[in-house]
Amino acid sequence: MTIQSIQDVPAIDEEPRFAKDNRGFGTRAVQAGSPHDPVTGAVIAPISLATTYAQTAVGNPIGLYEYSRSSNPNRDNFEKAVAALEGASYALAFSSGSATTATILQSLAAGSHVISISDVYGGTHRYFTKVAAAHGVRVSFTGAIEVDAESMIGPDTKLIWIETPSNPTLSLVNISAIAEIAHQHGILVVVDNTFLSPYIQNPLNHGADIVVHSVTKYINGHSDVLMGVAAFNDSQLNDRLTFLQNAIGAVPSPFDCWLAHRGLKTLHLRAKAATENATAIATVLESSPYVLSVNYPGLNSHPQRKVAVLQHRKGMGGGMVSFRIQGGRRAAERFCQETKIFTLAESLGGIESLCELPAGMTHAGIPVEAREKSGVFDDLIRLSVGIEDTEDLVDDIVGALERVNNYVQGNKA
Repeated sequence: MTIQSIQDVPAIDEEPRFAKDNRGFGTRAVQAGSPHDPVTGAVIAPISLATTYAQTAVGNPIGLYEYSRSSNPNRDNFEKAVAALEGASYALAFSSGSATTATILQSLAAGSHVISISDVYGGTHRYFTKVAAAHGVRVSFTGAIEVDAESMIGPDTKLIWIETPSNPTLSLVNISAIAEIAHQHGILVVVDNTFLSPYIQNPLNHGADIVVHSVTKYINGHSDVLMGVAAFNDSQLNDRLTFLQNAIGAVPSPFDCWLAHRGLKTLHLRAKAATENATAIATVLESSPYVLSVNYPGLNSHPQRKVAVLQHRKGMGGGMVSFRIQGGRRAAERFCQETKIFTLAESLGGIESLCELPAGMTHAGIPVEAREKSGVFDDLIRLSVGIEDTEDLVDDIVGALERVNNYVQGNKA
């Protein structure tokens, strides 16, 4: 038997397998950005670790690539997949969610004014308040952006920054309402969609100009990748952001892109399972005598439930829940020590369930007055609900609450 040289094998005559927009989310998640290898026929793209690519002549590369900071096959595939899931024309990946935020502000808001919701992720707040000024960016915060946005707009306002749901209070913003106000003044709207993922919400469909994600969370979904991404439709935005992506060089590695793309393929399954679990937990928390209040947009009691029904797939609440516990910070800290399945850790969106205290962890850098004004009190617990069995998670929460209550009551005696 003669083994045929790979150079003699004809390329597979097949169009790139990028899922069409009218196909279902699950089909797009699995198929988008996943072409078969043109030589070997491999159905999963290999990891392309090369940093540089051969050229046949000066300025004439053999293929599409010259240097991996500018572009890489794994990054290209991942970006195409995210664009397909967000209904975008373009997507750009960065080395972290924070790098994504920094690139957008440096490119689109340098020397200008930005309006932001108050209860943003702690890392975003840190950049807005301690780094952005170095690029001439002035950020104004509001806890009622739908009411205040119009009056806060000035001649130098370039961006409105939204998290919906917000981190960690899960308050919602009507994206269409803000986009209508912003676009009347030629202002761009950026929506951080990290808490819901593209499966549950697509901000571009509601008028946003740019949607950003910490890929580290739901898109990757396995707590083993650090990455961010921005998706949008405007070609001029693509030119500006692509230039900075390359010039700053805050790009993810090929291996991280490969891992995140693999994780993305099961996003629809994970997001549904996490939502089902979170809904069950939020319902139990709402009826518990040991809980002061529950923040979860999937509950009918959520003050902005109508916005969730308008913007979220089937009104889903997602996998994030936060609640205030009876007994103050001492009880909140004890709760995270008493859980058996939920792990005390920062981050979110993985297959495993996590709990944390924003006041002492993710949002500890925000001044107390500003933090509490946004609803982030010392007794607030944030849950990232995973995809374990629902009954086990509910039992874990109920048991931890009971043990915390016994602990608090015992210390009162």
